[in-house]
Amino acid sequence: MATWFDESRLDDERALALFDPPLRHLAESGARVRREAGEAETALEEAVDRTREQPRPRAVIAAGPDSRLLRAVLEPWCPVPFVAWPGPALPGWAGSLDLVVVLAPDGSDSGTASGVAEAVRRGCQVVVACPPTSMVAEHAAGRYSTILPTATRDQLATAVVMLSYLGRVQLGPEAEAEQVAEALDEVAIASSPHRDLAVNPAKMLAIALADANPLVWGGSVLAARAARRVAESIRRASGRTALAGDAEHLLPVIEAARERDVFDDPFSGGTPERRPMLLVLDDDSEEPVVREQRGRLLAAAASRGVRVETVRSDAPSEVARYASLLLSGTYGAEYLRVALVEE
Repeated sequence: MATWFDESRLDDERALALFDPPLRHLAESGARVRREAGEAETALEEAVDRTREQPRPRAVIAAGPDSRLLRAVLEPWCPVPFVAWPGPALPGWAGSLDLVVVLAPDGSDSGTASGVAEAVRRGCQVVVACPPTSMVAEHAAGRYSTILPTATRDQLATAVVMLSYLGRVQLGPEAEAEQVAEALDEVAIASSPHRDLAVNPAKMLAIALADANPLVWGGSVLAARAARRVAESIRRASGRTALAGDAEHLLPVIEAARERDVFDDPFSGGTPERRPMLLVLDDDSEEPVVREQRGRLLAAAASRGVRVETVRSDAPSEVARYASLLLSGTYGAEYLRVALVEE
């Protein structure tokens, strides 16, 4: 069944009311980060004290399927060898000299529970962020284990708790929960359904996405991860193509686009043509490689008449900028869902 984009729905209270639960969930992102940080504070201090009493670990292992976010943050910073291990087991060399950190927002994954139990058996230092009554928490019980209790089942909020711990023990960058929460609040206020289309960046992004096949790019490691998550949200919201990748993956798509002709009738074939659109997630990275790749993408887009939209964040920390970019793009995808109407 074909769909068409009805821009008027973005300011229609009745249409927006139908999507109140997902939009409210996005608006509460900052509150979830604050809640998790507050409820885990006591356990966090205990974990920090315990870690300081022990020698610096030989290596840090981020275990479980949610380990990739920790890898994106920690790989450039961690002063000891770091490995993300998303499978259900642990590396064969992991032992009592190593620290195993685990994100389990839901706490019910049997593979994660198995990996945590294996870490306990091997005598590793173990720190797990998960619901305190979950299956993962039960398997984490041990002499050298610490549970950072969580309740919201929110991946980002759970990760912020763990990153706060790693920052306090000098195994990662600072990740102040309040900075992340404030960045999320700023996006929620700017993207509120009660803000008019003319001054709402997320609604404007939805309009840009309406007749496009988005190519989402982020230059830094964290921005690239946000790009993948945003592209996934766009695909879920619209059922359409959305691609995220490195510059060398996106450049051939842009360069293959037919040059725009101002005299073309976009509806000549009965349905409007969806051209590529470059969506840049800019986290203020000034690394030479990022600048060079951004320049190549923008030049290619200009030469083929491909539209470019940029989402920026100037939040004070890397994790806060990641959270801001991710929420901004997710809001845009959700407003795209609101305005798409089935014929």
